[in-house]
Amino acid sequence: MSHSINLAPVNSLDHAGFVGAFASVFEHFPQAAEGAWSVRPFASATALHDAMMDVIRNLDDQSQRAFLNLHPLLSGANIHSGTMTADSDAEQKSAGLDAMSNEQEASLDRLNAAYLERHGFPFIICVRHYTREGIFSALERRIGRSTQQELDEALAQIAAITRARLNARLHALN
Repeated sequence: MSHSINLAPVNSLDHAGFVGAFASVFEHFPQAAEGAWSVRPFASATALHDAMMDVIRNLDDQSQRAFLNLHPLLSGANIHSGTMTADSDAEQKSAGLDAMSNEQEASLDRLNAAYLERHGFPFIICVRHYTREGIFSALERRIGRSTQQELDEALAQIAAITRARLNARLHALN
């Protein structure tokens, strides 16, 4: 994240303003912003992101899995249905998931189902860091990993996703 971001406006936000500005950074989980607000002021954008991630990392196992299950499946059908958040929609489109062939869509659906059945939560990846082919490859590879490895990987991917989302919001405030 850029260190040139002026955090004075962020640190001066009241509770409602802070939560309003950052509630959507984490997919359907405004509690990350709620928890981070209580540890202000932030010396850097990284410190703010770390505070938000700490809320996720400190959830008990059941709550952490529930949080992971708030994330949408990677799917062209989800994009076309208009049911995803604006961030998820833009991110999935950036990887070309809105322009798959019927065969690719069916393959992705099968892989998603296998992953979900094995691990109990959706496959999560920072799609902006991958090509469509890279996403398919990672999904195929990660199905066979242990669920603990995938829990750790999902949190690492969420950190990458939310770092970019937070950075965009911080730039919008400056």
